[in-house]
Amino acid sequence: MSLRRPPLPRILLSNVSCMRNAQQILRHINVSVHDGGALVLTGSNGSGKTTFLRMLAGFSKPSAGQILWNGHDITQSGIFHQYKLQLNWLSLKDAINDKFTVLDNVQWFEVLEGKYGRSLPAIELMGLGRLAKDKSRILSMGQRKRLQLARLLAIDRPIWLLDEPSVALDDEGVKLLEYIISEHRKKGGIVIVATHLPIEIEDAMFLRLPARFPRKMTLTDMLDRSDFVAP
Repeated sequence: MSLRRPPLPRILLSNVSCMRNAQQILRHINVSVHDGGALVLTGSNGSGKTTFLRMLAGFSKPSAGQILWNGHDITQSGIFHQYKLQLNWLSLKDAINDKFTVLDNVQWFEVLEGKYGRSLPAIELMGLGRLAKDKSRILSMGQRKRLQLARLLAIDRPIWLLDEPSVALDDEGVKLLEYIISEHRKKGGIVIVATHLPIEIEDAMFLRLPARFPRKMTLTDMLDRSDFVAP
């Protein structure tokens, strides 16, 4: 009787480290995420949460270790071309064109994907239906975040990389965020979130990144500090 091997994790970080500006940001990270999984990155400012996401998105490469997707190194050009088509990236920069309507800001990305009919339902789900034909410049910060989340839904890729997705959202907006994350995972989607604010994500794995060792204080740093008193 043959024993079935457990499925490979969809995403695997094996002993990953990352350098930036000659400083080590991340050190020896080992994480595996299967379909339907969620990983929440926490840690103080500067601990490397955004750097972690940028590596997963392929914007930067590990200085050591490997990031594997379906068992293949994502830094290989042929693999990365396939891998990047699985990713949905949400950052603090909203990439919203203020001259476009709310609906156009979603449909433009949807058309690039060759998908149709998802934009308006996504906007309505995120509570922006009545603003669909209005210019995006009128939106508040919280509404702009909801518009970003509507694009996630319309583009509908399996791996979500979310950098501080709840920033600027009110309580209702956070509940909607938690709902769409839950629904995405039910379909086998993967969600990796970097956040310093609490988000309820059922059965999520948590990875707290340690604070970086502080660099030596320079004279400029001292002058910038109002509490510094020269000896």
